[in-house]
Amino acid sequence: MAEPSQLEIPPGPDRRQPGSGLVLGVPAVVVAVAAVLVGTALLGVAAGFTWAAVAPRAFVVVVSRGSADVVNPETNAFIAADGWFTLLTAVGGIVSGLLGYVLTVRRHGPLAMAAVVVGGLPAALIAMWIGQQSGTAAFSHALEVGQSGVLVQAPLSLGGIGALAFWSLFAGLTAGGIEAVSQLRGRQAARARVNSYGPPGSAPVPGAEGPAG
Repeated sequence: MAEPSQLEIPPGPDRRQPGSGLVLGVPAVVVAVAAVLVGTALLGVAAGFTWAAVAPRAFVVVVSRGSADVVNPETNAFIAADGWFTLLTAVGGIVSGLLGYVLTVRRHGPLAMAAVVVGGLPAALIAMWIGQQSGTAAFSHALEVGQSGVLVQAPLSLGGIGALAFWSLFAGLTAGGIEAVSQLRGRQAARARVNSYGPPGSAPVPGAEGPAG
């Protein structure tokens, strides 16, 4: 009769696997994905306010009610604003990719990785919306009053939608790069262990040698 410690427990639907579990009745991976999306969105809020604070703005002069012209048509403020947005979304992607990998991807795998990448687009959209709303009220009021000759700063405006992809791109590259390095180190460590102990079957079996003499 087999001892209790020798009995194998067959796997079943109620048997939890390593890294799995429930949080308040919700699968842990679902909680992790939600946390990644919410956390990335909050980073998008921070990026939006930062863009509004640091990006240069072009000055416009009110010509008439509802009409204004750029004071300096050759200004580089619009290009610089796009550059700041691109930089902030790239940094946001690196930060969210790093935190997402450390906190969720290592434990929950592909679903968490997908959340890290997909969450970059909403974060970039949030950052764009917050930045573009900054200063809009004062600009709209000046146009509505229509007092000719009044100088006012133009609201921020993103020149193209391509920059919105930078957050997801850098988040994926960061988390994916860390995972690739981790896998490579794991394989190298496994090879080192195999080389240090020799090929399978080469180690002597304790007690296999006969009695001396």
